[in-house]
Amino acid sequence: LQRLKVLYITKINGTDIWKISKKKAFSIKRLMETTDKLAVLNTGEGAQCRMGKDRLADISLKNIDITDKFWNKYRSLVKDVIIPYQWDTLNDNVPDAEPSHCIENFRIAAGEKKGEFYGAVFQDTDVAKWLEAVAYVLDSQGRDEELEKLADETIDLIGKAQGPDGYLNTYFTIKEPERRWTNLREGHELYTAGHMIEAAVAYYQATGKRRFLDIVMRFADLISKKFGPEEGKCHGYPGHPEIELALVKLYRVTGKKNYLETAKYFVDVRGVGENYFFQEEKGEKYQQIFPEFAGYEPEYSQSHKPVREQKTAEGHAVRAVYLYSAMADLAYEYQDEPLLKACEALWKNIVTKRMYITGGIGSSGLLERFTTDYDLPNDRNYAESCASIGLAMFGKRMGQITRDAKYADIVEKALYNTVLAGIAMDGKGFFYVNPLEVWPDNCLNRTSMEHVKPVRQKWFGVACCPPNIARTLASLGQYIYGEDEESIFINLYVSNEAETQINGVPCKLTIDSDFLKNGNVKIYVKSQQDSGGKLALRIPGYSRRFLVSRNGNEISSPRIEKGYLILEDMKAEEIITVSCNMEARFIHANPEVRADEGRVAIIRGPLVYCLEEADNGRNLSSLYIDTKAELTEAYEDELLGGVVTVTAKGKRISNEGWNEDELYKEQEIQLEDVVLKAVPYCNWGNRETGEMAVWIKELF
Repeated sequence: LQRLKVLYITKINGTDIWKISKKKAFSIKRLMETTDKLAVLNTGEGAQCRMGKDRLADISLKNIDITDKFWNKYRSLVKDVIIPYQWDTLNDNVPDAEPSHCIENFRIAAGEKKGEFYGAVFQDTDVAKWLEAVAYVLDSQGRDEELEKLADETIDLIGKAQGPDGYLNTYFTIKEPERRWTNLREGHELYTAGHMIEAAVAYYQATGKRRFLDIVMRFADLISKKFGPEEGKCHGYPGHPEIELALVKLYRVTGKKNYLETAKYFVDVRGVGENYFFQEEKGEKYQQIFPEFAGYEPEYSQSHKPVREQKTAEGHAVRAVYLYSAMADLAYEYQDEPLLKACEALWKNIVTKRMYITGGIGSSGLLERFTTDYDLPNDRNYAESCASIGLAMFGKRMGQITRDAKYADIVEKALYNTVLAGIAMDGKGFFYVNPLEVWPDNCLNRTSMEHVKPVRQKWFGVACCPPNIARTLASLGQYIYGEDEESIFINLYVSNEAETQINGVPCKLTIDSDFLKNGNVKIYVKSQQDSGGKLALRIPGYSRRFLVSRNGNEISSPRIEKGYLILEDMKAEEIITVSCNMEARFIHANPEVRADEGRVAIIRGPLVYCLEEADNGRNLSSLYIDTKAELTEAYEDELLGGVVTVTAKGKRISNEGWNEDELYKEQEIQLEDVVLKAVPYCNWGNRETGEMAVWIKELF
């Protein structure tokens, strides 16, 4: 409460808390203890923050300085390379890259230029996510006048493109003004609005400037008036979920309940009764946008049944996890136990039956979707970068609500593997699709493999992934910690310095991590006085040994709660050391995963490893790995920015006795001894174009 600088207390459950507190002389602290939720008004331009004692909160990005050698290789690229590069792409200034036309669309919609709309129906989201990444950079790395000026000018342009009624979407403003809201299934109007809202909230929190926030509030007010259960309103919902979680963010910043209620409506009405998307097809102004949506099935958009009845992850993977993230938010805000149980069931289905070892989701290259349990092909899967980002968002929310470390385990897996694999180490190339096996020669256009790219692309015609990766890297601090009034939860062992409070006592946390290198971490807690609070350390699910010492004394009988080791009664100065077993090991898939039968993968800590042609020669499919021999680790400072490599003994099927004119013949297999070298999956494709494989045949 001291941090929030309370101006006054608002109503809770319709009761005037200020009058109660005066009458009964309750202290604010007592009110906190006796009320599930407390809404307070911040002095920061009237921004409202919502606090609940059961949900962990983020530490502000302003108060976290990430110093981690591994992560800063990527994070430094966001400001120095990715944001400038993506700004050039948004302005069509990158030679040989797919044109974007994004900024040009806004200039046309604003009346500054004449021309036709170009790009996908959701093209506006590219600039929205770019602005969100800028906001997180300004928030976490300090204000930058030149970058902020560029963002402000872009926001002014967006404001000029906004309609008199608050409507904001360049596709429909320029190309189809008479067809607004007539094709929610494909039109992405609400999806685009959601990304604009997320960007505006982030920019407001970073800078305190209201211009962008006011723009999206006008649009959100229009949406709240347009949609809802009342007679005369549109009873539809988004084809691509996103606005639901964005409206919750907007509500938490502004305190305007209609935003929360609209988000709840969109979630509650989804899949209820006759499917809305079939109804809107009958409308006079309905017009199909995407040819591939012919033969549409409601499962694709998670609208096949009410959300509280959904038990398996279905349809487009990104849509799914964005929806589930909003469901988690709303389950907390409304204390909706059935909705939370649905989230738990969906999470379990994903991570136990429909997720790749890399944290990738979405096994079908057709329609970028989930298929069925254990269907996890390696060479033709989709595993979109945005889907893993959405999975991390979903897991983060579930972890905040339940305080269960199992969610952070998967968040870590997704961030360290699929999300990082989606970006080149120079920040100028991107994967949309993240396969676990690549043979470049068969990644041919107009085949079932055309979605798989063996080389990161400069940009994409549909470019949701590059700016999504940028905003995720820039906001990494949000994933490291969770906190409540008396506790700090550490989810990721990333080197950083953070300032916060425990039990109202200002404190500084410093994490000095060699986690990926040797599993060792030092945590320093320094405060003005004893706080008496708690520190919760996540015990990674892959850890065979997790030893903790406090001020030089090993904790022999630790208190463990839902995968967190709890340290209590924090003193003014604490030094905690963590030693986590990080030895590389072999992992098998459930026998029901047909694609991985007779194969093994290598993991080391949170990192999944892969073989590359650069280290192991061509035709990786001919390799067998000896799982009975020990794995050998070595830190190579000059390789891929400094990585631990893993070597293993194995065999290769020999080509001896075969010539190029023989496709089939009777011949015994001959095996040659080889030493196999594996590197982190997140680093693959950063040296030369070649084959890659995560799952290797096991030598029996």
